[in-house]
Formats: sequence, structure tokens, C-alpha cells
Amino acid sequence: MENTRRISTRQLTLIGVMTAVICILGPLSLPIGIVPVSLTNLAIFFAIYALGGKKGTISCIVYLFIGIIGLPVFSGFSGGFTKLLGPTGGYLIGFIFLASISGIFIDKFTNKIYMCLLGMILGSIVTYILGTIWLAYLTKMPFNSALSVAVIPFLPGDLIKMILAALIGPQIRKRLITAGLYA
Repeated sequence: MENTRRISTRQLTLIGVMTAVICILGPLSLPIGIVPVSLTNLAIFFAIYALGGKKGTISCIVYLFIGIIGLPVFSGFSGGFTKLLGPTGGYLIGFIFLASISGIFIDKFTNKIYMCLLGMILGSIVTYILGTIWLAYLTKMPFNSALSVAVIPFLPGDLIKMILAALIGPQIRKRLITAGLYA
């Protein structure tokens, strides 16, 4: 007999709900140059707290697939495969690493805010690196220039989003556990 872990209908529904949250918050953005400020990373952090690392990462991947097939869920209400080939494509792919790395820390250290923040910071660094490498390659811009245009201006806002997630996320998880919805 094969021992497999299956996702229950309830878990699948919660993944769908959190994917919808990412799809709703993701397009909300403020263009400030080549890379817009968006709420996608905040929504991904909330998905990790609500679902756990693995299911939160699945939710993030489903969000990316929804955008890739053309639904306008990426920043500025855009979508399509060509978005991955554009200036923000590396950051979009980086969201998978953001979810995975953050999820490891959030799952292991749920009640330790500094460790959860560390996980979000490390996940963000990987996202920044992937996105900046792709942006520099695509625009033929030196890496340092791409970093100064597409990462440095976003650091304060991203830090605020991480702090919000670290403060609100545990409450979301706690309420889902109390309601019997967290698995």
C-alpha cells in the first residue's frame, strides 16, 4: 500500500482562497519606474501564515500560472507569458523562492517574530537577486545600476510589509487554528 499525503478538499479550498487574495492584491501597484511597488509580497507572506510554507508556496505558484495564462493578476493589472520575459519577470519567478524560504522560517519559528522576519528578509534577498540579474540582462544595464533602480527604492516599503506580515500573520494563523481550518 502506497503512503501518500493528499490535500483535502478543505485545504485545496484554502489554497484557492489565498491564491485569490494574492490575485486581488498583486495587481494593486504604484509605478515608480521599471519595477512597480506592489502588494504581492505582502499577500504571499499572508498566504504562508494562513496555509503553511508548502501550501502557501503552492498558492504562489498557482497565482503565477493564472497570470501566465493571461489573467490580469500581475502588477498594474497585467498578465501573460510575455510578462515573464519583461523587466519584472525575474522578480515574478523570485516569488516562488520568497514563499519557500519565508515558509521554512515561518513554519519553524511561528512565534519568534525576529526569525520570521529573517526568513522574509532572506526570501526577499533571493527574489531581489533573481529579479535584478534578469533586469540587468534584459536592459543591458550594469547589475549595480539595476539594483539601484529596482531594489534600493523598495527596501523601506518591503521592510514595512514584512513587519506588518510578522505582526498580523500569527494572528491569522491563530484564528484559522481556532476555527479548525489550519492544517
